[in-house]
Amino acid sequence: MPARRSATGADRDTVGRLIDRPAAREPQNPALFDRGKTWTYGALAAESQRLAGGLKRLGFGAGDRVAFWLPNIAQYLALHIACARIGAITVSVNTRFQASEVGDIVERSGCRALVLWPSFKKIPFLQILERVQSTALAQLESIIIYADGEPLPSLPGTLAGRSFIDYQELASCEKFTGDDAQPENGVVVFTTSGTTAAPKFVLHSHASITGHASDVMEFFGWCKPDTVILQVVPLCGTFGHAQAMAGLAAGRPLVMMPVFSGPEATDLMHQHKVTHCNGSDEMFARMLDASDAPLAFPSFQYGGYAAFNPVYQDIVARADKRGMKLVGLWGMSEMQALYARQDPTETVDVRHRRGGRLVSKAAKVRVRDTEQGTLLPHGEVGELEVRGPSRMSEYFGDTVASQSVLTDDGFVRTGDLGYTENDQQFVFLGRMGDAIRLGGFLVNPAEIEAHLQTHAAVDRAQVVAVDTPQGTRAFAFVITNRTQAFDESILLAHCADGIAGFKVPVGIQKLTRFPVTESANGVKIQRSRLREMAADNLKSG
Repeated sequence: MPARRSATGADRDTVGRLIDRPAAREPQNPALFDRGKTWTYGALAAESQRLAGGLKRLGFGAGDRVAFWLPNIAQYLALHIACARIGAITVSVNTRFQASEVGDIVERSGCRALVLWPSFKKIPFLQILERVQSTALAQLESIIIYADGEPLPSLPGTLAGRSFIDYQELASCEKFTGDDAQPENGVVVFTTSGTTAAPKFVLHSHASITGHASDVMEFFGWCKPDTVILQVVPLCGTFGHAQAMAGLAAGRPLVMMPVFSGPEATDLMHQHKVTHCNGSDEMFARMLDASDAPLAFPSFQYGGYAAFNPVYQDIVARADKRGMKLVGLWGMSEMQALYARQDPTETVDVRHRRGGRLVSKAAKVRVRDTEQGTLLPHGEVGELEVRGPSRMSEYFGDTVASQSVLTDDGFVRTGDLGYTENDQQFVFLGRMGDAIRLGGFLVNPAEIEAHLQTHAAVDRAQVVAVDTPQGTRAFAFVITNRTQAFDESILLAHCADGIAGFKVPVGIQKLTRFPVTESANGVKIQRSRLREMAADNLKSG
């Protein structure tokens, strides 16, 4: 059985030791199933030690940041663990990000290295990197290439002067069997939507990652010997990362999916007798669509789902009819995903709610009145505030933002509305602010607005969410420069070239002015009216 942590979170750990325990205990047990290859715990630990040795030989060490621009593959986890062993920090980059997004992350986090798989999904990673502003790459010294057995590509001329590192060569180095990290040291950075166009960098320590992993594996019951976990959610976000760390802490196998597809996920579920999987409502819907069997997944015990798309409001009931039990989840980058979960034994009506019981016995939740600032009793709606051992260390490089989100007694102001049912259980109702879910990721509209305003034709922009048959999408309204003609297709192409595809608006409408409301507190843009206008635009179009 995996080593258990005390409910107080006193048993602090590092990511390296988290992996080494199951590797020492049962080295031949499968850790990862990835693209037809089985990685044992012994092999995963050994690979990470060789990679750590290679990184140290190249001069990487404690506090150095390494950007990971990779999908869900075994090499992601091996290199992540390697960085953890030498005290380096993994900076997560979504594979769908474009030049401006990648450049911003690399520059502001001060990454010394960037690791990528150039041929993945035929995405032109190197070409995208070539379009990044040279100033954004000033601190970038090395490009680590995972080529998947293909010939190594040539670096674009704009990247001249950087060292070109072959992943396989790193993985052939002498092992580093030590551990240069301390539990309180940072180990991973996630990006999240912020109050401005620039995403915030959420820094987590070894202790918060490993402590949460232990809490999740126990609460979710993943210590059972038949547990097999399907890894469909990207490792670059806290949702996928928290699941992977918990599965590895439990010493159970993860079935990796570099690219999600409903039919492939269904095949993997049957092939590996998957018992658990956490994902979005859309992912589970696509899995169900891919199977004709009345009892779709006989080995499946239950899965946690995140409600990202209003189109799939009936997903829990729909899945129940096919023998797939789903439960609502809640989490945030600052506290990690899988922070709370509904009870699998409850009714459909309860299980479809987001929130639930706190995974850690040491965690706390409370609700504060958004106007009066007073704490509210159970059952009354206000802003959720949460605390626990899974909390972030800080917003990396942003002391002001860190202080603004944390209370004096260590709670995180979530920006979410909800109510508590008791001291260990709550229900999430919705977001307080303007952040919207796009492609399963929380996005601040200001980020899209800022990119639109980089085009010469756009003076000002406003972005809102709009429901479509394909799910929630962004819709933009612009006020144009009088000297420039408005062309929706050109602006959409500008977005597609600069930001991730899931952020690109489904439409752009020109306005002469934005609808506003005047009050004693000033003039405010009527975002509710813009949402109505966006819906009308799509209906008429």
